[in-house]
Amino acid sequence: MKRRDFLYRTVAGTVAAPLFYTYNANVHAQETDKKYRACVIGDTKQGGYGHDLHLMWALRDDVEVVGLADPDEAGRVQRAEQCNALRTYADYREMLEKEQPDLVSIAPRWTIHHKEYLLACADVNAHGIIEKPVTVDLAEADEVVEAMKSKNLKWTIAFNFRASPEVAHAKRLIFEEDLIGEILEVRGRGKEDHRAGGEDLVVLGVHNFDMMCYMLGRPHWCMADITVDDRQATHADVREASEPLGPIVGDSIHATFGFDKGIPGSFASKKNQAGFPGRWGIDFYGTRGIATIRMTTLPQIAYIEEPSWAPGGRSSEWQRLPDRPRIERREPLQVSHYAPIIDDLIAAIEEDREPMVSLEDGRLATEMIQAVFEAPLHGGRVDLPLAAREHPLSRWQ
Repeated sequence: MKRRDFLYRTVAGTVAAPLFYTYNANVHAQETDKKYRACVIGDTKQGGYGHDLHLMWALRDDVEVVGLADPDEAGRVQRAEQCNALRTYADYREMLEKEQPDLVSIAPRWTIHHKEYLLACADVNAHGIIEKPVTVDLAEADEVVEAMKSKNLKWTIAFNFRASPEVAHAKRLIFEEDLIGEILEVRGRGKEDHRAGGEDLVVLGVHNFDMMCYMLGRPHWCMADITVDDRQATHADVREASEPLGPIVGDSIHATFGFDKGIPGSFASKKNQAGFPGRWGIDFYGTRGIATIRMTTLPQIAYIEEPSWAPGGRSSEWQRLPDRPRIERREPLQVSHYAPIIDDLIAAIEEDREPMVSLEDGRLATEMIQAVFEAPLHGGRVDLPLAAREHPLSRWQ
């Protein structure tokens, strides 16, 4: 059977694999002589290579990087050498047409070209991974999701925190084994660095929102307050982000989402002189204590058994999760934490199922971002899913 036929055939009766609770660094394909053809789309001067997405295929013994495209010659040569690409191109469309890859990594952080990259990959029937956020707005996200669905192509997005085996373990302990009791609320914050407010919402909040949806399901409504210099933001405050990610507004954002069982999930980012990136993450507040996930290269997860949620109660000692999975690092070490996503993407192709972190997950996180900007158009609250799909800031007056 030809590789292309194998990749796209439907496997009857296949069901999604269970979530990771343990992780084996040696879960490479059994047929080590089988090679998937992979390409990398990068742009040194327009979004670069995200968090080294060009290196991710090296995590697999069964993937060979046959091409890398970058319009910047110096960047193209440097990155191609790093990922051992067999050939290089200035034009990504030429690369896709000539190489006809099975897999593609779309590496630029900037979202302004994400739609065209994804549609070009769909044209050559390629699966792959894309840097977050998925697109500038929901209208673009709808278009690319439909394009991939129409061809049964499997795409994942670089939500590396949520894919961590320890996060899956935390979900089981918190929501199935009542580690901290009944969940009353969830709180998240951005990095609150120079991007505090609207840009923090887009760049870092997208991870918070994906994590909330993974833990709590889809939100039903959003309430949001957006200010600039302690006054309500207006159309005159709408601006472009420091990187081309679409329009943004606000140096202070406070948003709350409503999830099942009446659980509120909040996100906040406020410009302040003592911005501290270490607050970036989400906290779960339960009837018996708090669980926290701080987002570093590998998520740092701990919990405290204190119903008062305050120091000085019966117990003020933070603890690591019990029976947490052992995570073995894999070369290249700088992208080892993406191994669960890449392994699952290959498995999803072979088993004809959705990846555990899908393009639709990327769209849902983008919808939550867009809901924050949409809510002020409806008196501060809007229902989800959103009826309007174009970017809300294009309609601010």
